[in-house]
Order: sequence, then structure tokens, then C-alpha cells
Amino acid sequence: MDAINDFLAVLSSDTCRILDLLLRLVVNTFFTILIARAFYFPKARRKDFFFTYILVGFCIFMLIHLMGDAKIKTGIAMGLFAIFCIMRYRTESVPIREMTYLFLIISLAAINGLAWAADISPKHPEFAGPLMTSIGELILTDLVFVLGVWIAEANNLVKSLSSKYVKYDKIDLIKPDRREELIADLKERTGLDITHVSVGSIDFLKDMALVKIYYNSDGEDEAISKMVKEYE
Repeated sequence: MDAINDFLAVLSSDTCRILDLLLRLVVNTFFTILIARAFYFPKARRKDFFFTYILVGFCIFMLIHLMGDAKIKTGIAMGLFAIFCIMRYRTESVPIREMTYLFLIISLAAINGLAWAADISPKHPEFAGPLMTSIGELILTDLVFVLGVWIAEANNLVKSLSSKYVKYDKIDLIKPDRREELIADLKERTGLDITHVSVGSIDFLKDMALVKIYYNSDGEDEAISKMVKEYE
């Protein structure tokens, strides 16, 4: 490390800044792609969000890293969080999992862009500061992010409970005192490990009821969050 610092000390200030920018950009891009590709994409399989995470991480990093001093950068970072909290990409309904990964990518880019550069040399005081952060510390911080995502995504940590709506024709089983029979019949007909059910709208003219079933899954099924329009 001392040899590297001595070598960088002979370089011009602009060259040092460029090298620092490129190195941090590589670190940020690598961990952004790692989180998006290794943890998010295998379950969601949504290329649109994968594409969004990569570009958002790149844009946030470049914006924060190049915009003025630390106070201005901090204000920009907090402002970006506030904007996304308000907007929430309102062009469409974004699931909570996708929003969580979006905030994660923004946080990662903000940390990598806000952190001070390592103390390269006393000849370059613009790199010195009370909050100096080396590349090694940044990589360690990013690894902590990856570890947190891995723990959160671990299937054996908690059981995933999914839900869906079904149109049910045996309305004589929807009575509260026959709930066990209802669950047993639904298990037989759907093949799902159903834990409990809730009964919604009932149509006696068609002998149909809208039933929401809750079942254990591997987390790959996305729960339906809205009833069909004709049963609302």
C-alpha cells in the first residue's frame, strides 16, 4: 500500500482524481451488478427492473461524486431519497420488493460517491479530511451490503407465505364451522400447502364465492394484491 501511495504521489492532482473516480466507479458498478444479478433477478426475472437498477446506481454515483463538497453531496443524497419516496415511480405500481432493491442500490451508490478518498499523499491536501475512507473500507462496506441481502433472501430464514384468489363453487363449505373441510378440499384440488383461507364476495345466483388462500411457497410466486373487478 505504501508503494502505491508513493507512486500516486508523483501524479498530478487531476490524474489522482480521475484514478480515484474510476476505481470507485468500478467498485460501485461491480457490487450493483452483483446484487441485482445474483439476488434480485433469479427470483423476479424482470429485465426492466434489472436495467433500471444498473443505470440508477451509475447515475446516482456520478451525480453525487461530482457535485461539489461533502455538505452539498449529503443534501443531494437526502433529496434523492425524498424524491423517490414521494414519486415511487408512479408511472406504474411498483412492488415493495422492487422498491426495496431500488433504495438499496441508491444507498450503495450514495455511500460510494460520498466517502472521502484515501490519504494519497500530503502533497494533495484536497484528498485529506476527517472522514477519509480508503478503497478497502468501501469494499468492506459494500460486502456488508451483499451479506445483508444474502441473509434477507435466504429461503431457510423464514417461510414464504404466498396468496391468491380462487373462484370456489362449493359454497356450502364456506361456513365458519366447516373451515377445515374447506381447506382440505382446496388442498386436494390445488395441490398447495394451504395454511388458512378467507372468504370474500359470495354469489348465490352462480353458486360461487371468491376465496383468498394462503399457502407456503418457495417465494417465487407473486401474491395477487387486488381482487378482480367484477367481485369488488
